Amino acid sequence: MSLSANIMTALKEAMKSKDTLALAALRAVKAEILLAQTENGAKEALTEEQELKILQKQVKQRKDSAAIFLEQGREDLATPELAEAKVIEQFLPEAMSEDAVAKLVDTVIAKTGAEGMKDMGKVMGMVSAEVAGRADGKTISNIVKAKLG
Repeated sequence: MSLSANIMTALKEAMKSKDTLALAALRAVKAEILLAQTENGAKEALTEEQELKILQKQVKQRKDSAAIFLEQGREDLATPELAEAKVIEQFLPEAMSEDAVAKLVDTVIAKTGAEGMKDMGKVMGMVSAEVAGRADGKTISNIVKAKLG
């Protein structure tokens, strides 16, 4: 079953159980997916990779919003954002540990012969392609900087 189908099933379950928090999060994800499908006039459905990117973007948006709310002392607004992020995260593949990402970065650096920060873009591109949604760009970037810096 595709990611979109899983989201639709979860959306229906949230409607039946009257879970307003999950319902809001899933509706937002569904809207983003539909927007992406119609954006470029595509007749075919989105690929799994594109759907994962949308989900990651939604989770990141909510976590960033929650961080801002917490900085402002608005825990009442941060709590639902974090809860929505958790609902969306259940559709993402299991995240890689930092150790696993670091090993992958070491492998890519050895493979490409990267030396110093000038090769960061090349290493980032290859690692991001291999990780494919199982680690966020910020984590990858920090590890690559530490290894090349």
